[in-house]
Amino acid sequence: MDNQYEKYEQTAQLLKHIAHPVRICIILGLHRCGGCNVTKMQCGLELPQSTVSTHLAVLRELGVVEATRQGTELTYRLADLRLVEVLRLLGETI
Repeated sequence: MDNQYEKYEQTAQLLKHIAHPVRICIILGLHRCGGCNVTKMQCGLELPQSTVSTHLAVLRELGVVEATRQGTELTYRLADLRLVEVLRLLGETI
């Protein structure tokens, strides 16, 4: 048995912060479409833009998604594909 808890802190924080239904939808949606802007996500999720942006900010801070600017809009895409595999292993349809 390993008692080096500090070693797993980063992984635990990542799992804790993606454990939200909207964030899971964003991760899976970005995986399926390859990338999109907030407006497209907002329409698909049927949530206010501010709510989607808040969840994206959390995912960006964790390094799960990254954004590229195209004119006046940001296009988001997955930066860490390991999470797609984690969700697949948990039984999510990818």
